[in-house]
Order: sequence, then structure tokens, then C-alpha cells
Amino acid sequence: TRLASRLTKIIQDGYTGLRLIHYFTTGTDEVKCWTIRNGTNAQKAAGVIHSDMERGFIAAETIHYRDFIRLGSEAEVAKAGLKRSEGKGYCVED
Repeated sequence: TRLASRLTKIIQDGYTGLRLIHYFTTGTDEVKCWTIRNGTNAQKAAGVIHSDMERGFIAAETIHYRDFIRLGSEAEVAKAGLKRSEGKGYCVED
């Protein structure tokens, strides 16, 4: 509907104006979406989930969403050698 498309545009413009991006975490039975400011490093992004994770952060296993969609699963992304381990300074991408 027209109202839904306007609301979507308002939200997207708000995220852009505030420089916010999303990142996802996955578990065996769930996927969660987190919102952070563009340019946030992996350690600070972990703190959005829980402050203990930020304090104890060592590394994050990362995959690009486009690789996940193209290859169909996390296992296939790993098999293709596209799963990475990133340290504290890694800048999280949308």
C-alpha cells in the first residue's frame, strides 16, 4: 500500500540520516538483527548484544549476506572459503 511504502521510506531515510546499519547473528534455532552506527568495530558491535561480550571479545566469524544468499547456506559459504575470522578492529558491514 501507499502508506506502507511511505513508512518504509521514512525508516530507510532515518537510518541513513542517523548512519545506522544492521548486522545479523545466527544460532542453531534463531537469527537476530542488531542495529549499530556505521563504522562500528566488531568489539563495540558485540557490546550491543551484551556488555560481557564486548569486554571478552576476541574474534567474530563473519560471512557476507550476499555470499550466504548466493550459496544458500553457511556451510556452503565456509566450503567456498568465504567465512572469515575478524578481530576487534574489524569494521562491521551492513
